[in-house]
Amino acid sequence: MRKIKNLFILFLLILFSFACKQKDNKEEQKITKKDISHAEKLINLQFDESEKDSMTDGLLSQRKSFDKIREVNLPNKTPYALHFNPVPSGEQIQIAQKPIKWDMPGKNSVPKDINKLAFYSVPELAYLIKNRKITSVELTKLYLKRLKKYSDTLNCLITLTEERAMKQARKADEELSKGKYRGQLHGIPYGLKDLVSVKGYKTTWGAAPFKEQQFQENATIVNKLDEAGAVLIAKLSLGALAMGDVWFEEKTRNPWDINQGSSGSSAGSAAATTAGLVGFSIGTETYGSIVSPSTRCGASGLRPTFGRVSRYGTMALSWSMDKIGPICRSAQGCAMVFNSINGPDGKDQSVKEYPFNVNLKKDVKKLKIGYLKNLFYQDYRGRGQDSLALETIKKMGVKLHPISLPDSIPVGSLLPILEAEAASAFDKLTRSGRDDELVRQTKNAWPNLFRTARFIPAVEYIRANRLRSVLMQQIHALFKKYDVIISPSFGGYQLLTTNLTGHPCVVVPNGFDEKGHPTSISFLGNLYDEGSPLELANAFQKATSFEDKHPEKFDGNYKPE
Repeated sequence: MRKIKNLFILFLLILFSFACKQKDNKEEQKITKKDISHAEKLINLQFDESEKDSMTDGLLSQRKSFDKIREVNLPNKTPYALHFNPVPSGEQIQIAQKPIKWDMPGKNSVPKDINKLAFYSVPELAYLIKNRKITSVELTKLYLKRLKKYSDTLNCLITLTEERAMKQARKADEELSKGKYRGQLHGIPYGLKDLVSVKGYKTTWGAAPFKEQQFQENATIVNKLDEAGAVLIAKLSLGALAMGDVWFEEKTRNPWDINQGSSGSSAGSAAATTAGLVGFSIGTETYGSIVSPSTRCGASGLRPTFGRVSRYGTMALSWSMDKIGPICRSAQGCAMVFNSINGPDGKDQSVKEYPFNVNLKKDVKKLKIGYLKNLFYQDYRGRGQDSLALETIKKMGVKLHPISLPDSIPVGSLLPILEAEAASAFDKLTRSGRDDELVRQTKNAWPNLFRTARFIPAVEYIRANRLRSVLMQQIHALFKKYDVIISPSFGGYQLLTTNLTGHPCVVVPNGFDEKGHPTSISFLGNLYDEGSPLELANAFQKATSFEDKHPEKFDGNYKPE
């Protein structure tokens, strides 16, 4: 009897505890005027007491709506309902496709030292394969061997896709033997930034919480490159969730200085390309993720106009800023890869059908070129190399017109656009607490930025985008006066500005600093005109030889002193 009595008392205590907890939860759900007073500090606004009193019910209702929305599973691939269009109202884009004129290399041959072949450009490799000087299988085996030998040194490889690659390479050779040539990428091995899904392989996003993640379909860009005959040999490292060069295994290294990171977030793509581990690679950029690692590693990169390449099947970070582009050893290589990957697929609604017009044989003296004079006169790393690059371009017969970016808009204050979208893309990660598994946990790393961004008011996000539309109009009005605008790759707010407005950029190496690290210069183009900056970049590379240089330690026969 006493035992039953004790159990009954315990039961009552549990009920009482549960009732108290329920009461506490109801009290926790209340929103008071004091809560609003604290929140005022976050948005730098003030309301009087009566206004606060009127707001409490509405804020509680909003919070209930947030809870209901959170109950619905929204995977990262779920698109944003509003689609960013970089073309200002009333402006027209040229829609006529002209014949593309390539500047293909003359006859070349397979070198005696096969490792030298690893540093050939896309046009050079294309010539060798098309003319049956080398097979895709031979080339693929070379790059696979080099990946196995050097990828650990650079920490650039996440997954080797060897089985898939050999199957594709054999198919490419068989097709060519039967007279079927798919185009300039036929049989050329490439690497893919590991935020792009490939059926049958992991897509890790470079982040520990997603280390075992797989998707059961190919991204559009993978299908396009398959159709072009390119051979996927590796999924390459990226900074976790597309920031920096630190991923769940380590830090990706700069081939020119392995004590230095390769920068990010297309860290592995740039490092592997420069070190001759792939024929070319695919990167992405939201705010510098092609430009920065291409600069650090001495590669040539193309950040296309926003809405040029489908992002279907790739990790979303910022729906209004994410872009996909090639990283190669030459500007012409970038043009060839871009020619195969651009265009709509009916899945990424931001992608428009516009022509890709490029004439790599054009006399660039006919181009109207502006340069951001005030940025070139600032004190920054690489200023000397940039000055020499401008002098080289002048010697090519090009007239340079000094211009400046408009400065009436606080561009740096528009970063909450990116941060709010990124926080939404990884909302579930933040709420689950698994953001603690990311390696980087500094104030400027994603976990803290995601948490901070949750306090960006929707009103301010929308207002920032309205201000962005003014910036788009200003930049478009300036750019359309010129075919190309030359800029330091990291001058002022140029990089953030052109990522916000969606303008294309071609970044190419232009020398080395006093420590032997590569430097770069950027050629900016008009919306949906990648051709003009590629033409100037190609002419610049013909007048110089920086794109031909590569780090000797990856030669294959290199012996350190």
